[in-house]
Amino acid sequence: MKATALLFLSLGVLLTTVAAQNKTAPADPKVAATKQELQPNQQAFLNLPEESRNAFTKHLGEAYRIFQQKRVFETLNELDKASAIFKDSPELCNLRGSCYVEIRSFDKALVEFNKASALSKDNPSILFNIAEVYFVTKEWQKAVDMFEKALKLMPPNDLTFGRLTEFKILLCKKKLGKKDEVAVLSDKHDFLDDSPYYYYAKAIIAYDDKDRAKAEEWLSMAGRIFQNPSSLAPWQDTLIEYGYIKSFYGDAAEKEE
Repeated sequence: MKATALLFLSLGVLLTTVAAQNKTAPADPKVAATKQELQPNQQAFLNLPEESRNAFTKHLGEAYRIFQQKRVFETLNELDKASAIFKDSPELCNLRGSCYVEIRSFDKALVEFNKASALSKDNPSILFNIAEVYFVTKEWQKAVDMFEKALKLMPPNDLTFGRLTEFKILLCKKKLGKKDEVAVLSDKHDFLDDSPYYYYAKAIIAYDDKDRAKAEEWLSMAGRIFQNPSSLAPWQDTLIEYGYIKSFYGDAAEKEE
């Protein structure tokens, strides 16, 4: 099964706080200030014995590593080991939700992403993943609401997922029949923009006009300009999930309504 586009939480903050807590040197005022700003679940983690914290980060780090190799069930096994030590980690819940997306268990994925969101409020990465579940399950209004919320919280210079999020909003609004808004979004970025948005927006217009050859021409143009396959993969997967093109894995795409 192909995967949808998902965002992952960095282990950087977690590992930094673990390192700071493990130091035996006198308390640094900056570290103390950081500790005061921690969420309750983060402080609870730091209150664990050093051995437990290290074991948790080891299992979670291994889970991230093997997930990149698409070894989903082994990833879930590592996450279970980490959860037995400390379960209130948004990184853990987010990655478990991503595993469930990989095996198309969207109900379970949504439960995990919502847990992650409760532990890390207003986190755009988690909100994007929740929206993505709504997108692939065709709950268009819920998807657009969550994508728009995530977009407002994303760094303005994050073109990679910012533009992809805008594109998904465009597609959701197409399904919702908001033609005027779709027209505005279709022309939001031009060919000078440093993202595939322009070419994919043109492609869906061609698909809607039943001009598949023209649509494929626009997609080929995007491929020539953005030559890194990984940069185009989430855009391609979005068209597959939406129903414009067939999956590379042979699944018949849903016919565009």
